[in-house]
Amino acid sequence: MHPVRENIIGNIDRFINEEVPSNELGRVTDEGARLIRDSGMVRMLQPKQYGGFEADPREFYQAVIELASKASSLGWVGSVVGVHPFQFGQGDPRMQEEVWGQDHDTWTASPYAPIGRARRVDGGYILSGQWPFSSGTDHCKWAVLGGLAESEHGPAGEFTVLTHFVLPRADYEILQDSWNVMGLSGTGSKDVLVKEVFVPAYRTYNVQDLNDCVYAARNRPDSPLYQIPFDLFFPGAITAATLGIAAGVVNHFAEYTGGRVTRMGVKQTQNPYHMASLGAALADIDASRNHVLGEIGEIYQLVRAGGKVTKEMKYKARVNQVRAVRRAAEAAAEVFKHAGGNASRVTNPIQRCWRDLSVAMGHACNVDDPVYAAFAGSLYGIPVPRGVVI
Repeated sequence: MHPVRENIIGNIDRFINEEVPSNELGRVTDEGARLIRDSGMVRMLQPKQYGGFEADPREFYQAVIELASKASSLGWVGSVVGVHPFQFGQGDPRMQEEVWGQDHDTWTASPYAPIGRARRVDGGYILSGQWPFSSGTDHCKWAVLGGLAESEHGPAGEFTVLTHFVLPRADYEILQDSWNVMGLSGTGSKDVLVKEVFVPAYRTYNVQDLNDCVYAARNRPDSPLYQIPFDLFFPGAITAATLGIAAGVVNHFAEYTGGRVTRMGVKQTQNPYHMASLGAALADIDASRNHVLGEIGEIYQLVRAGGKVTKEMKYKARVNQVRAVRRAAEAAAEVFKHAGGNASRVTNPIQRCWRDLSVAMGHACNVDDPVYAAFAGSLYGIPVPRGVVI
């Protein structure tokens, strides 16, 4: 077991104690952030050059699932903030030095939605936009933001190049009142605003090149971790967090059921329908977890042996990710309908995890039907439709 996972498991009660206060605060508490930081979770995918582990990605996903199953918001932030070093570790060495040179524990936020618009200027771009869903942003010193940039050879005002822009905290504003939600409120996934900010070219990524591992081949050619395509790895981090939250619903239901007695004096452990739904749910959670972990494990073995992840492998991994998430969410839904009225009380963790899962399932990486259709179409040479996250 990786030492980060050992750290999380050894301190899990302290993580759990910060979950409700984080939800009430609307962001991860300072103590919760310290626990995540001290666990080493955010450095699991960080280059060894900057104090990271360059860990087996399977271990990272397992750590995320473990934490999210006990503390949804903290696990979500650990996943999203923790996956950013995977991208930053492939970037321009000047950017890496700016981010990690003085502090190896620097956190970075996102989001990647291509909302911004960037004009080309000498040496870089002028970026503007407002992005929702910047998870963990209050504790971050940098952000990577998605947008469309003017092409080098295209006309001015025509934004066509999908690009990620990396900005220091001084260059963007966090809109503090923008995160009012029914679940995952502790993630503090607030809007960020950028107004006419210069971003040097070396702090940008062409997204197609990132997905094709061009940056990894240039800047981290000897590390197998970074040879995994970004458009496979990042959705997997979202998958892991969501699987953990679904497992939390089922685990809380199992604990609750163990001591629950109806008003007629009947133990719920003697109710065959409750027991059947719980048994099936536990099996489906395990199947989903094993499906995702097995897939990323095979891919990592491939790149460690010098192999290259093909487009077909990416499509297969993505369809398995969304299918695993859907299976886990349906398992959680099945037990929740047996939880009874008391499960809806705000003091009951089942309803909190259920609400967290409902919000997590809305993430673009968890939308399943378009991925199923795109994967099936790829078997016949049909191009993936624009906008489908596969």
